[in-house]
Order: sequence, then structure tokens, then C-alpha cells
Amino acid sequence: MPRFDIGDEDFLLDGERLQIVSGALHYFRVHPDQWADRIRSARLMGLDTIETYVAWNHHSPVPGEFRTDGRRDLARFLDLVAAEGMHAIVRPGPYICAEWTGGGLPAWLLADPAVGVRRAEPRFLAAIGDYYRAVAEIVAPRQVTRGGSVLMMQVENEYGAYGDDPVPVRQEYLRTLAGMLRDAGIEVPLFTSDQADDEHLSRGSLPELHTTANFGSRSPERLALLRRHQPTGPLMCMEYWNGWFDSWGLHHHTTAPDATAQDLDALLSAGASVNLYMVHGGTNFGLTSGANDKGVYRPITTSYDYDAPLAEHGAPTAKYRLLKEVVARHRDVPPESPAAVPRTPQLDVTLDRAVPLDDVVGLLGDAHRSEHPPTHDDLGAWDGFVRYATQVRADDAVVTVQEVRDRALVALDGEPVGLLDRTAGIHAAALPARAGELTLLVEDQGRVNYGSRIGEPKGILGPVRTATRELTGWDTTPLRFDDDGGVLRTAVTDALRAAPPSEVTPPGRPLAGPALARGTFASEAGVDHFLRLDGWTKGVVWVNGFCLGRYWHAGPTRTLYLPGPVVRVENEIVVLELHGATTRTVRCVPGPDLGHTEE
Repeated sequence: MPRFDIGDEDFLLDGERLQIVSGALHYFRVHPDQWADRIRSARLMGLDTIETYVAWNHHSPVPGEFRTDGRRDLARFLDLVAAEGMHAIVRPGPYICAEWTGGGLPAWLLADPAVGVRRAEPRFLAAIGDYYRAVAEIVAPRQVTRGGSVLMMQVENEYGAYGDDPVPVRQEYLRTLAGMLRDAGIEVPLFTSDQADDEHLSRGSLPELHTTANFGSRSPERLALLRRHQPTGPLMCMEYWNGWFDSWGLHHHTTAPDATAQDLDALLSAGASVNLYMVHGGTNFGLTSGANDKGVYRPITTSYDYDAPLAEHGAPTAKYRLLKEVVARHRDVPPESPAAVPRTPQLDVTLDRAVPLDDVVGLLGDAHRSEHPPTHDDLGAWDGFVRYATQVRADDAVVTVQEVRDRALVALDGEPVGLLDRTAGIHAAALPARAGELTLLVEDQGRVNYGSRIGEPKGILGPVRTATRELTGWDTTPLRFDDDGGVLRTAVTDALRAAPPSEVTPPGRPLAGPALARGTFASEAGVDHFLRLDGWTKGVVWVNGFCLGRYWHAGPTRTLYLPGPVVRVENEIVVLELHGATTRTVRCVPGPDLGHTEE
């Protein structure tokens, strides 16, 4: 059987030097029917390896479950990598960051405050053991030592940047994880990956594990720093940041293709191996995007285009062509280029049926009665929306919360009266001078994926007060829009289909939210579309039951990517609009609009 080893100076495949030129491609951010296309495009760029994280919470959305259906089919993905003649690197965490909700850690596991977070706590370790065994059942038979494609696996992720445990305690944790992977049948080399920083590299690895570094510029300087921490063996940048992610309300991040290419050339000229992060970013479909909180909570956009060589819809960019030219200076590259991306249809879709969200709450979940408002985690609502309801008096005047995570629409008897917002620091809303039912529609906008706030609960924290008293007697309803198969609940679409059609005349009739709206459109099956929701404010979109993710007028992203495999000849679109829209039209446009840049 083949061997893959870490030599004194180089990676060795069957005894021969291998300079790895890899690209990150997350199977869970790409429609499965597009995996083969994206993998092939990476190979045509000159790459020999595909790297992927494994998102634990994606495979295990509830305790005791490890799903491998659809976008979770890691085995199929790795087999497609092998079929393309490429190697694979697998990074199962358990923590992955990746701008993915919770950094990949299951919210249900951390809902118990006694469970340790990224440390050698027995309940945390026991859960990781189960997770690692499930991952190893897929990966172990596909290791290069057994005739497969997998060269290496990572232990933890950027651990040197987390927490303040002393180094011996940190090493005990890492050593335990490495032992778990070995016990589960992983034979290939194990490695760690940390930012190219002396403190991080000194705290994030073990002498017996190979150390790699993450950076996106000044390659010779960063490689010299890595060599101080990895005195022998091959140097590798495990995340060469050739782009960056976007956050709602900020600008679209880009990197200069020429500068990226020059720095990559310097890295490869030094003999180092590299993993481009990302070669293809993809999309945070559904409600899977994470958030950062470094003093201000910033949720991540639905698009994970990352300004990567392959755009969100798989099209090669100018950066793709420049980086392929760089790789060609160091090895033979295929002469072919990826196939041209098919034309994207342009059309307007009218959403002529709508129902207020309050009318279908009973179809989305069961109410729970409690004196004080529970968190989302108390209710087992690991993402999405929870509706809180109680009664107020005419003299209550204002509603205040200690903390909302992350955003709440305030209404009295269904009439919108205010907004509570974590990012903006809004913790109070004025109430009309009348008694009635107060509702707070609370949205989890993505669990923190980096830093000390990993594992924090969502929802309403602490008491809810008015000008005169604390509010008690709450009915809380988690809104489960998706069924167990991950598609929009049939009861919701049935209710929308039964709604009387609205007369919608150009330029369109406004829509009051929160509401669900539905429309249909005919198009070309199997072809990518880009949806633009100008005039809409904030919400979620489904097409044929598949959740494309969130939209928000805050930008920077202005389009939602609709993968071709989701599109049929006759299609159904459902939009949850939280605030209101000036129109009931959604446009299909020629291409993506990721928003303004700093320039």
C-alpha cells in the first residue's frame, strides 16, 4: 500500500518528495451535485489536493445523531476527490471556526454550562470521542495507507489562539484528541494549524504533531517564523488567505490578485507546501453562517464567496488565472480550463400570495409556558427564530431586556412597535399606552465562531422589564420552518397555496411583515440563478423547499445564489420578510452582486 510520511525536509509519498499544492473546498457549502465540477476546476488550476473541514454540528444537529445525507455525505465527496486523481486533507476539529455557526461545535452539547469548551473536560471529551469515531468510519478506509486519497488529518484548529490554560493543560487536551483519532483507526500523519504568531504557535501544538501555520501575506517572513517552531520537516501554510469573508453591514472584502499571486510565488519558491483558503468558498445555505464578536457582534453573510479563485457559483475569476500561472512555474499544470458557466436566466417573479407570520405560528411549533423567558437553548432551538409572548398593561410604557441575542422584533397585538438589536446596542422599545399581547420575535443570526464567546446561549437573557414591573407568564414558540429532511415544512407551503391571490400591479404592492409570501416561476431546469431582492428588508428565502439563506438590505451582499440542481422547469419561491417590502417582486439577474468594497 502507498505511504505518506513527514520527512526531515519534505512530505514523502512512497518515498518521493511531494510539495502539496492544495485548495480548501467545504463540501457542506456546495450543492452535492456540483462537487465534481468544483473539484475538477481545482485540479485544472494545477492543484493536487483538496482540503475540507468537517462541521460537527452539521452532521449532528441533535444529540445522538450523525447524518450523512445530502450536503453531509463526506464519503461521496472524498470519493469524488479520489476519482479526480487528487489527494485529500481532512480537518475535523472538533472546532473548525470557518465562519460557520458555532465554529462547528454543537449548540446542544454546550447548552449545559458544566460541559467544558475546548478543554479536557470529561463530558466534552466523551462527545468528541463519539464524533471522531463516526468521522473515522468514513475517513479511515479512505486513507492513502489503505489505497485512498486522505494524506493527513488535523487535530483541533487554531488552538493557540483560544483560552488561557497553561501549556501543560493544553497539551494534555491535544494529546487526548490525537489518541482518540489513532484509536479510531487513523494512521496518516496528524498535524495542527495556528496563525503565524509566536504565541499561537507555541501554545497550539505538540512535539509529536506536525505544525503548520496560517497567513495571507509576507510569506518568507511567516515561513521563517514557522521554522522556529517546526525545526525539521516540511513547511506548510495550511491556510493561505487568498481572500476574506464578509459580515452583514460592512463592505465586501477583496484582495488584489497580483499581490496574492506574487506572494504565492514566493511561498512555492521557498519549497513550502500550501493550502489555498479558499479555492472555492461557496454559500452558507440555510441558517449556517456564524458570527464574530470582538466587542461588537457581527454576523456573517450568506455568501461565502471569499473572493476566491472560483466564485460562489464556480466560475473561474481573474485570480484563478493568475494563480494558475504561478503554479505552472513550479509544476506541470493541465492545459484545459473549466467549462464556461452557463447563462443565468433573467426574469421577474411575482409573489402573489402572502400570510402574516402570526397566522401560521401554530404550524411551526408548540408553545411552551414559563414564568420567565427561556433562552433558545432551554427550548432546544439551536438556530433560527423563537416567538416570545406575554401580556402588558396600558401603563407599562416601555419594554427593556438585559440582553437579546441577537435581534428581536417587538409587536403589540401584532402591530410592530420597535426593534431590539445586539449589534446596535438597542435594549428598549417604547410601547403604546394600551393593554394587549406583547410579542418578541427573536432571531439567532448565527452563533459566535471565534474567541471566548463560543458556546454562549441565544435568545432573551435575563429579565424583561417595563417602566413599572418585570414581565412574567411567557408563551414561547420555537419556529421550525424546516422538516426533518431539511426542506420547508409542507404545512407552510400548503397554507400559502390556500391563501387568496393578491392583486399585484407594477411596480408592485407593498408587503407588511412579518409575513410569508409565495410565488411561482418557470425557468430552465438545472441552471444557476441569482435572486435580487431590491425593496425587501430582511428575511429568508426558500426555492422548491431548499433554503438559500438570509438576505438583508444592510448588505454588502445584494444577491442570493440559487444552485442549478435545485431549479426545475416549474418552481416555487417562499420568502419570509421580517419588516416590510416596497414590492412583491423578486428579480433573477445575470450574475452575483457581492456589494461595495472599501474603494
